[in-house]
Amino acid sequence: MTTHQHFDPPGNRPVALVYRGPASCAGCSEAVANLLQTSPTPFRTVFCGPDEATPLTAANLANATVYAQPGGGTLAPAWRKMRGHADDLRAWVRGGGHYLGFCLGAYLAGPTSGFGLVPGDIERYIDSDNATVHNTDDTVIAIRWRNQPRHMFFQDGPTFPNTTPATTAVPARYDNDLPAAVITTYGTGRVGLVGPHPEADPTWYTGIDLTNPDGIRYDLGHDLIESTLHPTPNEPAPAG
Repeated sequence: MTTHQHFDPPGNRPVALVYRGPASCAGCSEAVANLLQTSPTPFRTVFCGPDEATPLTAANLANATVYAQPGGGTLAPAWRKMRGHADDLRAWVRGGGHYLGFCLGAYLAGPTSGFGLVPGDIERYIDSDNATVHNTDDTVIAIRWRNQPRHMFFQDGPTFPNTTPATTAVPARYDNDLPAAVITTYGTGRVGLVGPHPEADPTWYTGIDLTNPDGIRYDLGHDLIESTLHPTPNEPAPAG
């Protein structure tokens, strides 16, 4: 595991709102928050949701650089809980916000039963042709991240349209070559989505017979965050 040390006080860091509530799962929001806190661009994370001190509102989004939607249960009940926030989230990203979606949070970015932040339907990887996983059990999956073989915690995550527009980068692919992570634009904002779980910490492996051959590392999640925030010359920049 790589340890990042940051010396700027939390009050000087950009704010990342991390959803925590009935459309997430136990431990998922906290793992995403840790990923954001330890990123090369360290964030001050604030949990938001119906039972948090900070509700998910347009006013609170206006003070944030990132909004992160973690993993959770299944799409239909999660969308019922989140669809009342769709207009606020779309307007915020369109105006320059950064949306990060992990597993269920990536499904929720789609146009069907989702916030409509990306074109094309987001599908289950386990239902795709030549998938190497065919059930919803917790597992470790082989992927290619920037053409390098890696392994990630996986549980019924999505894949994304394989024919992507010029405004979309694909940093990771599954073994069947379908996108495992995408970074795209929406208005003047940016959207980073990943199907597997780069935020998975050691507690996710506790009590189950799983080992990540790469060890518990957060570099892929940090790459997703940094690439969503700071496009390189080879990656899409927002229009406008």
